[in-house]
Amino acid sequence: MDINALDLNLIRVFDALWQERGVTRAGDRIGLSQPAVSAALNRLRHALGDQLFLRRGNAMIPTPRAEELAPRARVALEEIERMLAPGPAFDPAVLERTFTLLTSDFFSMLMVPQLSDSLRRIAPGVRIRVLDSSLGDVESILRDDQADMALERPIALPEGVVKAALFRSPFVMAVAADEPAVAGLAEGDVMPLAVFCALDHAIRSIDGTMTGQVDAALERHGHARRVTLALPHFQAVALAVARGGIAAALPVQFARVVRAPLSLRYFQPPIPIPAPDINLYWHSRHDRDAAHLWMRRLLLDLSADLGFQDTTLSFTAKGSGKAA
Repeated sequence: MDINALDLNLIRVFDALWQERGVTRAGDRIGLSQPAVSAALNRLRHALGDQLFLRRGNAMIPTPRAEELAPRARVALEEIERMLAPGPAFDPAVLERTFTLLTSDFFSMLMVPQLSDSLRRIAPGVRIRVLDSSLGDVESILRDDQADMALERPIALPEGVVKAALFRSPFVMAVAADEPAVAGLAEGDVMPLAVFCALDHAIRSIDGTMTGQVDAALERHGHARRVTLALPHFQAVALAVARGGIAAALPVQFARVVRAPLSLRYFQPPIPIPAPDINLYWHSRHDRDAAHLWMRRLLLDLSADLGFQDTTLSFTAKGSGKAA
């Protein structure tokens, strides 16, 4: 007998006949009419070369071949039922899993510590591993399960990769609090283009290139700046700026956090700089993974709770250097 040609529903009919010993009762058990059960029994008889059940009055009596097959049929059906049954209700409190995030130090500093604190309370068995975004191509990293999710600027969305918007991240210009080039300016004002171009600049560059979005915007206005330092992390850029003599464009959400500890002053850029949308990316094969879905929701909620949608900088007194 060719097992590939066998309708597995026939096993359900066989099991029902075995348990009920009657065609009508077997049909009632599995939701089939009496003629449908009889037709299925005839197909089974033909496929197995045995009568299987013989009528004796109102009862269907199993043959020795049916007696032999019945226990194995029941085990097979129970296994299929277990396979198709809904999984247990998801409970993060008992989850044991490591999630790997691909992102920059922006999130390592501003989100991951709070995420870790939340997990200790609600999911103590969950561990977080962060890979630096300089590791490589987001698509291949997600495709190969090197990371569960990526928190990144816009990428060309390849087949199989899904995204959810987190927030928009405009830039502000950062300088040391005692930078003489801006001594006469009120913090939060627009930095004059001449001052902007006269200052040396540091940029965050994960691949070592010495140009970025700011340079492209400047070029469109017929100007250029001098980039003297390219670093792979925003924190390193901010630390370099704090030593004086250098300026940098920082994401506003990051700038708010490092302003006071590093004694920085911020100004609006003299030309429009495109504000990138920061997204959460994952591979679509994880769409219905309950634990993966829970972690994605946790990251989205945490982004909102931390106020990342707020793209403003406010000051109690312009030029005071003290945060509002």
